[in-house]
Amino acid sequence: MNRRRLSLLLMLAVTVIVVAGCSSNGASDVSVKIGDGQASNGNGQFALSLQLLLAVTVLSMVPAILMLATSFTRIVVVLSLLRSAIGIPNLPPNQVILGLSLFLTLFVMSPVLTKANTDALQPYMNNAIDQNTAIQRGIDPFREFMLKETRKEDLQVFIDLSKQPRPKTSSDVATEVLLPAFVVSELKTAFTMGFLLYIPFLIIDLVVASALMSMGMVMVSPTQIALPFKLLLFVMVDGWVLVVQSIVRSFG
Repeated sequence: MNRRRLSLLLMLAVTVIVVAGCSSNGASDVSVKIGDGQASNGNGQFALSLQLLLAVTVLSMVPAILMLATSFTRIVVVLSLLRSAIGIPNLPPNQVILGLSLFLTLFVMSPVLTKANTDALQPYMNNAIDQNTAIQRGIDPFREFMLKETRKEDLQVFIDLSKQPRPKTSSDVATEVLLPAFVVSELKTAFTMGFLLYIPFLIIDLVVASALMSMGMVMVSPTQIALPFKLLLFVMVDGWVLVVQSIVRSFG
C-alpha cells in the first residue's frame, strides 16, 4: 500500500512539472487540480499537492536532522578518533564507520523514534490530529533527548548569545537555541571519549619508541612496530564491543 501511494505521489509530481513547463513555453493554459485543489475542511489537512511539497521539503532536511538532532554526531566522531588512535586511518573504511554509526544511532534513538511514531505520525496518518499538532508531538521526543544530553553550561552560553530571557522550564527553551547547544555538547563528549581511547595506544607507542632507541634502531619507524601490538591489544580485550558498549551507555 505504501509503495502504491509513493508511486502515485511521484506520478503526480512529474505531471505537475510537465504541465508547468508547457505553460511557460506559451502553450495553452492547462490547470491540474489535485484532490479538491484547496485545503480540506475538518482537521485542516493540506491538499495532496501541498502534502507532496511538504514531504519533499522534510526529506531534504533528513540528513541534517540525522546528524544534528540525534546521537549520530557523538558516535561517528568517537569511531573516527578510535581509528586514528589505532594508527590505520583507512581501516575500517569510511563506509563501514558511517554504516555502523547509522545503525547504532537507530539503536540508541529507537525509544525516541517509537514515541514520535506513536504520538505523532500514526495519529496524523489516521486523521486523528492536525498537522501542527503532529509536528509538535514529533519534535517533543527529540527535544527531550537533546535536553537530557546537553550540558547546562553549553545551553546557557547559547541562551546568552541569543539574548533571550532565561527560560523558566525546559519547555521554554527555544529549539534554535537547544540544537547548537546539543551539538557542541556532543562534540565535547565525543572528544573526551576519544582522548581516553588514545591513552592506551599512546602508551604502546612510547614503549615501542623507547625500546627501539635503547637498541639503537633509530632508523626503524616506531609506528610500524607498534601497530601489530595495538591490534593485538585491541583484539584481546574485545575492543569493538567495549567501545560500542561505552558509546551506547554514555547516552544513559
